Amino acid sequence: MSVKKVMVVDDATMMRLVIRNLLNEDPNLRVVANCKNGKEALELLHEVNPDIILLDLEMPEMDGLTFLRHARLKCKAKILVLSSIATSGSGAAAKARVLGADAVIAKPSGAVSFDLAEKRGSVLVTTIYKLLGLPIPS
Repeated sequence: MSVKKVMVVDDATMMRLVIRNLLNEDPNLRVVANCKNGKEALELLHEVNPDIILLDLEMPEMDGLTFLRHARLKCKAKILVLSSIATSGSGAAAKARVLGADAVIAKPSGAVSFDLAEKRGSVLVTTIYKLLGLPIPS
């Protein structure tokens, strides 16, 4: 199985680090781009050609919803929203889905969730595997 390329888009440096550390533990996933906003991510899309994009919603310069509008026209990558404001049933989660998000997961402890691996790590990785059509590891 080829390693799947992941783009992480989040304005919080520490959150990008937490996500990268979690995903790089998986031999089938590799973070190939860390972007601080949607504008930067759009500029890198064709260069890195990710298989999946993990996207925060609240960011300066270009937020996640605006990025979604543009990204759906420019690439076929799966897009998983990972945001503190996109809780189950929220307006932000619904809007993200309407704009083309393939899945939405809420960060467990706010904008910078240092406990992501412990509280939602397995859900995040399993969701990525499902979106990419990979067999779920046991």
